Amino acid sequence: MNAIIRRLQQDIAKVDRPENRINYQQFFKEKLENPTGLKSAVLQRVSKERFKNDIKGRPKKAVLDLCDEILASGMRYGPFFAFEWASKLQKEFAVGDFPRFQRWLKRYVDNWGKCDHLCGAVLGPLVLKYPDLVARTHKWEMSKSRWLRRAAAVTLIVPVRNRALLDEVFKVAEVLLKDEDDMVQKGYGWMLKEASNKFPNEVFAYVMKHRNEMPRTALRCAIEKYPQAKRKKAMG
Repeated sequence: MNAIIRRLQQDIAKVDRPENRINYQQFFKEKLENPTGLKSAVLQRVSKERFKNDIKGRPKKAVLDLCDEILASGMRYGPFFAFEWASKLQKEFAVGDFPRFQRWLKRYVDNWGKCDHLCGAVLGPLVLKYPDLVARTHKWEMSKSRWLRRAAAVTLIVPVRNRALLDEVFKVAEVLLKDEDDMVQKGYGWMLKEASNKFPNEVFAYVMKHRNEMPRTALRCAIEKYPQAKRKKAMG
């Protein structure tokens, strides 16, 4: 086993006390194998400290290879650390990193928490930096995997927060509009909600056009940031 991974496991063991744990099952519909785990804030502290001591300054490839090793090991909290450490390399991201990150999505994401973490910390920043990569993410919209379909939407949240790729937001919403999975509905509803912060008129016009087709779950999420009068109009 890699020495850094071994030290990481020792770090986790040191903080694995009752006061640092939380019942994650309350946040998930699907039954978790190990529902009780460390709080995110505790994992963040461990992550930052280990990154500072063992990883900062290493070549990008070495860090991402280590992230691959952590993910493949199946260690608990492995995806959290892998996605966090990869996100610290955003300035060095290149188009050629996309296949690796897509592989992580397909192999290691099995709940909304991991999906949103990977999309927000890694895939979203990569697509913001290289907008042409969004064409490759459109394949996810037709996947049998609910997490790939959700990722097609959630990956666009970072770009649209930066006033980019609004047209792509609407393209994804069109494809996912009638998706029956509530995790996907919440994902693209969240995407539209974030877009509404920067493009309120465009998003509201889109919502009004499609409100009779959109599942209520997605619609409620999409209009959450609007004034009450507009929300009532959309829900009406």
